[in-house]
Amino acid sequence: MRPPPECRTFTSSAVEAALSRISAQISDPDIRQLFANIMPNTLDTAIAWHSPGKNGTRDYPYTFVITGDINAQWTRDSTNQLLPLLPYAAADASLNALIAGLVNMQAEQIAAYPFANAFKPPKRSGLVPGENGWAKGDRVYPPFDLLTVFEAKFEIDSLAAFFKLSTAFWRQQQKEPDRLLDMGVWRQAVTVAVELLAQLQEPTFDSALRLTESTVRFVRTANTPTETSFGNGRGNPIRRTGMVRTLFRPSDDSVIFPFLVPANAMLAVELRALADMLDKTGDATIAGRSRRLAEDITRGIYEFGTVEHPKYGKVFAYEVDGYGSHLLMDDANVPSLLALPYLGFVEATDPIYLNTRRLVLSPDNPWYFSNGSFGILSGIGSPHTGFRNVWPMSVAMQAMTSADQQEIADSVHMLAASTSDLGLMHESVDIDSANGHLYTRPWFAWCNGVVSELITHTVAKYPGLL
Repeated sequence: MRPPPECRTFTSSAVEAALSRISAQISDPDIRQLFANIMPNTLDTAIAWHSPGKNGTRDYPYTFVITGDINAQWTRDSTNQLLPLLPYAAADASLNALIAGLVNMQAEQIAAYPFANAFKPPKRSGLVPGENGWAKGDRVYPPFDLLTVFEAKFEIDSLAAFFKLSTAFWRQQQKEPDRLLDMGVWRQAVTVAVELLAQLQEPTFDSALRLTESTVRFVRTANTPTETSFGNGRGNPIRRTGMVRTLFRPSDDSVIFPFLVPANAMLAVELRALADMLDKTGDATIAGRSRRLAEDITRGIYEFGTVEHPKYGKVFAYEVDGYGSHLLMDDANVPSLLALPYLGFVEATDPIYLNTRRLVLSPDNPWYFSNGSFGILSGIGSPHTGFRNVWPMSVAMQAMTSADQQEIADSVHMLAASTSDLGLMHESVDIDSANGHLYTRPWFAWCNGVVSELITHTVAKYPGLL
């Protein structure tokens, strides 16, 4: 159930109206109640701080969005938490300012330190920052400020998420799109991010086999190998492919091969959108660099990131290194291979994608789990949560990239049955547990946003299905 109105962290009249309108079109009472809980969940519970700014002044809005049960703001999570609500912002000035505030907050954070995946609230918010017990012992280059950075795992999809929120907000505005955005700080963040991504195209060794300059390193002392990076923090070696290397996946687990294909696919899409926005803001130089980078990445994916599989034909690999090594799997966290049409990189009918989809939704993906007709969920999990734990996010993404109405309906019903009667989405669910009572993370606002987006999309496209 939702918290009582007086306990909610933000209220939007436009979201409440949409919630009532969409709920009225859902006949299944369990799905209707689930939707009522999850659609406004970030507004109800996760707006930790919002300064609305003042119209007509340079006092811009700022918003700090926590991920749920961790008191910090992940760039990727916060984008996905508010982006599904953007369509309603045109009818609600306060919601519009809230989302603009998140763009400004992300820009401020990235301009100061573009290597982090999660941040603490700014001092001016008056919030007590969450503490990450690991971070104090992390050996990271470039070094970070413990007062502002919650975790310094470098993940390229975090920068792609910043671009995505920025450009989506920009397109949403009908008049004076930069009125609510601090464009000076935003341009600084974009410039820093694009320059960094270009640097990360460079190989590990030069033509004389000497180590090239290290752009980013991350070392953590832990008993779990996914918490640190190979090669004294640099990651495994790469050759130049046009793609951009990363140290960590969107699951916050370290990569095996540094070219993470779905994250690069997302980057290519969002860099093109960013370039279009920069054309309109008069930033031709950085627009050109963004567009060239997107073209490099796309070529690299098709030249180095596809593999001929003996059973499925040509498929997208999950990770590659440019030397010929590749990893065939998928992880539930988005960007994922399953999500490529959702990300806008390919059409859902693309032959390589369809081959890849068949692979990742089968036991040939080592992180696909099913318990047959006895399981609460079937779908893709993640090394982040171990064996036989399916992430509801992957089930939602399977439905959102499908045109099969039965598959979509089955997926939504599975999701509604997986909440352990708590009425909210969890990070992952043990497929051997009854009613989903064994799960991780009771408060995971990102997944609530994704599943609410699925239900909204399904109601609009397939009336009467739910």
